[in-house]
Amino acid sequence: MKDSVTQANPVDEEKSDSVKFDAMVINEVQLILAEKRTSLAVLRTGIAVLALPLSITGLLIATSRYYDTLHVLHLLIPLGAINLALLVFGAWLVFRSIIRMHHYDVMVRQIKRKHSLIGEFID
Repeated sequence: MKDSVTQANPVDEEKSDSVKFDAMVINEVQLILAEKRTSLAVLRTGIAVLALPLSITGLLIATSRYYDTLHVLHLLIPLGAINLALLVFGAWLVFRSIIRMHHYDVMVRQIKRKHSLIGEFID
């Protein structure tokens, strides 16, 4: 009577482990690239936040002949503070996203260097 349990070929198991490892590395690169896309979205948001104070200031300069600056100074000072806060926040978002994108590029380069077979598919 034959055993109902079949023994797996060691070569097949090695190929299966190699395929699983390659899939894991590809998933790791996909995760890093997804994080990089998130950083790009933060960069886009930071640029939009930077543009808002500039457009408000441009509008105030364009309409400056219709008001007296000393009479509306109580409104211009808080508006200037808000514009400054938006400029700082937008610059922080842009700077932070650029640093993170550089970090993700370094991580992908390390994976390419470590796994040369997969590295040829990653550009």
